[in-house]
Amino acid sequence: MKPLRLRGHHLLCVHGFRGMGYSPSFVEKMWEIVARIRDEHDDFPIEVVAALDEACLACPHHGETTCEAGPNSDVHVRSLDGNVIRHLGLEAGKVYWKSELIRRTAERVKPDDLDELCHNCSWLPYGVCKEGIANVRRGNVAQT
Repeated sequence: MKPLRLRGHHLLCVHGFRGMGYSPSFVEKMWEIVARIRDEHDDFPIEVVAALDEACLACPHHGETTCEAGPNSDVHVRSLDGNVIRHLGLEAGKVYWKSELIRRTAERVKPDDLDELCHNCSWLPYGVCKEGIANVRRGNVAQT
């Protein structure tokens, strides 16, 4: 089974995703990814990366290898990836089972941690990310 390629910060985004996004194609792709993550009966491998992933490829701001939403966007999103990867004790480029990543998120990430982990993320002020992490911590992955 080919692993799903997911960037570090998207490991948290999937839990708070509510359908907001950069374009209809991005939202559609994120819903596909989110549905798989939230399906408690489907455990599958995920390659954790600090680079463009499957969701990024549906975003209108992706370049060939970098995020091109703005002059500093690639540096910013890579810093978010690094924050999350370090916080979860993961290694970029390594493959993990979805269940392991959810367990680590539930154990190691508190809603208020997002203020630091996701500093300057445009989606953070909406509050849905913190709600999603709170749900994961309660064991409600499917209901986030």
